[in-house]
Amino acid sequence: MKHGPASLIHFILVRAMRLNAVPRTAERLLLLVLIATGIPLSARAQLTETELAMTSSIDRRQSQALALLERTVNMNSGSMNFTGVKQVGEVFLTEFRNLGFETEWLDGAQFDRSGHAIARYGSTGPHILMIGHLDTVFEPGSPFQKYSLLSDTHAKGPGVIDMKGGNIIMLEALHALKSAGLLEKMTITVVLTGDEESSGRPFSLSRAALMQAADAADIALGFEDGDGNPATAVIARRGYTDWQLRVHGTPAHSSQIFRDDLGYGAVFEAARILNSFREQLSQEDYLTFNPGLMLGGTTTEHDEEQTRGSAFGKSNVIAEHTIVAGDLRTISLEQLARTKKRMQEIVSDHLPGTDAEITFRDGYPPLGPTDGNRRLLALLDRTSRDLGDGPVEAVDPRLAGAADISFTAGRVEMALDGLGLMGNYGHTVNETADLNSLPSQTKRVAILMARLLNDRDLP
Repeated sequence: MKHGPASLIHFILVRAMRLNAVPRTAERLLLLVLIATGIPLSARAQLTETELAMTSSIDRRQSQALALLERTVNMNSGSMNFTGVKQVGEVFLTEFRNLGFETEWLDGAQFDRSGHAIARYGSTGPHILMIGHLDTVFEPGSPFQKYSLLSDTHAKGPGVIDMKGGNIIMLEALHALKSAGLLEKMTITVVLTGDEESSGRPFSLSRAALMQAADAADIALGFEDGDGNPATAVIARRGYTDWQLRVHGTPAHSSQIFRDDLGYGAVFEAARILNSFREQLSQEDYLTFNPGLMLGGTTTEHDEEQTRGSAFGKSNVIAEHTIVAGDLRTISLEQLARTKKRMQEIVSDHLPGTDAEITFRDGYPPLGPTDGNRRLLALLDRTSRDLGDGPVEAVDPRLAGAADISFTAGRVEMALDGLGLMGNYGHTVNETADLNSLPSQTKRVAILMARLLNDRDLP
């Protein structure tokens, strides 16, 4: 939001009117000031005195928030720059310690990444898990390294929206809650992963701290930028699973193909399987499966780590081997399990003279659109309206990629993502932030969290 001084005026006005200390003439003048600043009075009337005080606190800290944003964006933290990721992590850990949090750096040697920053506070009230990440897609060799102002309201920089801006919003919301005396009534765990853009493997190690934190929490809040639209938030993200299909055929001269004893060969069998996937599964909502690489012939070599390969074959020889690698994206764990089962059934119905097997390697789990997530979105929507910022609706899951909050699926009562700094062109050298959304998003988050103290039975 952009009305800090007006928020303070409104706060003073309300207090004074309750004490009968404001003459009607002065009251009218103050109301005119509020109207001139563009504040919707009907909306502001929905905020409590404490909430108004928090919005003013957020406005007062904007110069500090912007300075920290510029400082951290100017520190390279490409996922494979382990030193840089840790340096950014230490900056944020220092900020959390200044707020009274207990902090630790979790070394990532076991999963071949830099590590994660963890911060903890309190032991009473609702337990809220706040999720961000330290790394960016811009390694030290990228030409895109520095924060730059484009105007009073927009700035470019590597990771400015994805997601150092989200980390700043998280931190500033906690400052506002502490200034209002509300932080003491909450239990907060912060997990800033150091490898969201290029995840360490196995996930059982690289996401162990996040999953453990989710198991202990009631609510998860993610500070990614969503689709860059402040009128939306994320209650569902599709997960992804890698799959590999290996097919074997009976080699022979091509003139003998389709004989009962020789069959159809590996390429035809792979084609049958893929086409059956398309025919039987492609119409299901939110389900996609993509064969991204295919190798077939007499011999095949597949380098899984480098996602490349080679094949040798002749047009007059029935293909003996085919390898297909792809991904599978689903909206829920139930859809994932059901789709795996159906794909297995299709694979097992072999053409004569062939056999095949499909294997799966789970990646990010799906975050389903649960009732709890919808209730949390409803509270955010109400908060945004009360701030005069208008409604907030759910992002279409087709537009929301995988993110760390997905690892909280089934572990927390409710989860919501897309609370970060808004902007566009993420993952490109034109990554740009709308700086007006820094205070507005912070106010939404701070008031949302404050209301969670007294509104556990959400609409």
